[in-house]
Amino acid sequence: MKTKTFAVLTLCALLLTPALALAGEWTGWITDDHCGAKGAKAEHKNCATKCLENGGKLVFYNAADQKLYNLDKQDVAKEHLGHEVKVSGEVEGDTIKVSGIEMTKKEGAEGTHSH
Repeated sequence: MKTKTFAVLTLCALLLTPALALAGEWTGWITDDHCGAKGAKAEHKNCATKCLENGGKLVFYNAADQKLYNLDKQDVAKEHLGHEVKVSGEVEGDTIKVSGIEMTKKEGAEGTHSH
């Protein structure tokens, strides 16, 4: 009986976990959805700008897990093309609900901008 109860509780926990939002901060690059991880560098800024003009969307390349995440605040992300950034917010599925984006220390504090 204990085994069945444990199995049911474990299954419930696994099913509920994806529905939860994970808050945190991640370091990486703002890039476009066409080039993805290949655009995770300063030299990609002009290409990403052209992709935006052609209907593309900005995404965040997380250096730690090497995944791309959609961003709900495209206007804020656009201000940080060509910089390594720290994004804070909540992850829901493959989207980050952005609470702030700022340049990393090595990019320079003068460009810090948070929303």
